[in-house]
Amino acid sequence: MSLETLTNIQVLIVDDEPHIGTVLMQLFELNGLNAEATTDPHLAISLIDRDWPGVVITDVNMPGMDGISLLAQCIRIDADLPVVLLTGFGDIAMAVSALKQGAYDFLEKPFNNEHMLDVVKRALEKRSLTLENRKLKKQLESHAIPGPRILGNSPGIVRLRNLIDMVVNTPADVLIEGETGTGKELVARCLHDHSPRHQANFVAINCGAIPENLIESELFGAEAGAFTGIDKARVGKFEFANGGTLFLDEIESTPLSLQVKLLRVLEDRKVERLGSNKSIPLDIRVVAATKVDLKQLCDKGEFRQDLLYRLNLVTIPIPPLKERREDIPLLFLHFARIASARYHKELIFPSAEHHARMTAHDWPGNVRELRNLAERYVLLGAESAFAASLGGHAQLQSGMSLSQRVEFFERMLIEEALSHNRGSIKQTMEQLELPRKTLYDKMRKYDLDRKHYLNDTQEEA
Repeated sequence: MSLETLTNIQVLIVDDEPHIGTVLMQLFELNGLNAEATTDPHLAISLIDRDWPGVVITDVNMPGMDGISLLAQCIRIDADLPVVLLTGFGDIAMAVSALKQGAYDFLEKPFNNEHMLDVVKRALEKRSLTLENRKLKKQLESHAIPGPRILGNSPGIVRLRNLIDMVVNTPADVLIEGETGTGKELVARCLHDHSPRHQANFVAINCGAIPENLIESELFGAEAGAFTGIDKARVGKFEFANGGTLFLDEIESTPLSLQVKLLRVLEDRKVERLGSNKSIPLDIRVVAATKVDLKQLCDKGEFRQDLLYRLNLVTIPIPPLKERREDIPLLFLHFARIASARYHKELIFPSAEHHARMTAHDWPGNVRELRNLAERYVLLGAESAFAASLGGHAQLQSGMSLSQRVEFFERMLIEEALSHNRGSIKQTMEQLELPRKTLYDKMRKYDLDRKHYLNDTQEEA
């Protein structure tokens, strides 16, 4: 037998007598539980990890590795993993010893089917609660860190968060790529606020918003009298960001004449104020952002290739909102709640039709445009906000089949109910008149997590 994954298996049976494994598999499967059996304890051990959501049932008396040894191996992987021991010989001393070593329960052969089912179901509930508590603890720890987080469950946003986690504690310079309004500065702030540099300055400068004749002094600083109008020394952005993070937004707007000086500072990690020959050492992380393809600018001779190579040690692309449509209802509700608190206006939850219209829109202004819509929605009401922002009734995406449209609206209705009830499963069940199992099945189908609909007032992308 070859078991590649235990992801969908709830009960793993280990017994050197194949017929026992077959009987137990049939018992569990007839009662709605996914089960698998093996005669090889070593195979079972190789498949178990801390995140497996199941229960192990093992015979005690087996050749090679007995059940007590298997229990010890399981406990070594995860002390909270439920392991149920089976034996054909009643031995109270062995049972007490196994329970002290961490066994969940100890059953004698021949076992009672109802008792076996009851033990396993209770063990599965305990395992589910253990893993849920671990997940919540990890989330609470991450929420306790000051600074913004990135909201969304779409594949692109999941990849974005994973990439941020991989580089957040490194000193590597980063290039963020994304359309206007996607949240490039938010990502830069995440990199700073969740890094060891978070107690130092985060300094942001828009390279496209400063006149060309002033940008050099803004970045590098200037001594008194360095040029007309400078009557006292000025600290530049690089120097002010020392120990922290410097965010260079719209890096593509940097004049070519300045790019070579910028490259030298990035390579040497030293800066000289205009009018000074003294080098100031820098301990900074540089995060640059662009809304255009810098490689294309390099091909046109409008951006230095060596500077690009220096900046893009790590590149973080931010997907546009139209490529993460499943995140739109969550983001809209988040921004609407912030606006409701800011303007002291009651928040009326958007309808499924409004969700559909938002999801069908192309969002050329990305998250910034969505946030503006949410604020107008709170201030002016649904019809005025949607008519002004989305140009009347938007149509569903062309090319959607009937079944796709049904699934689309079903998901929107469930999301609306979860949002309205702040993630409460009980209230969502009552509102939609759905049994708990049906609701959970549909939430699993559409990859909906109740925790994402809890109230949160932090700014997100």
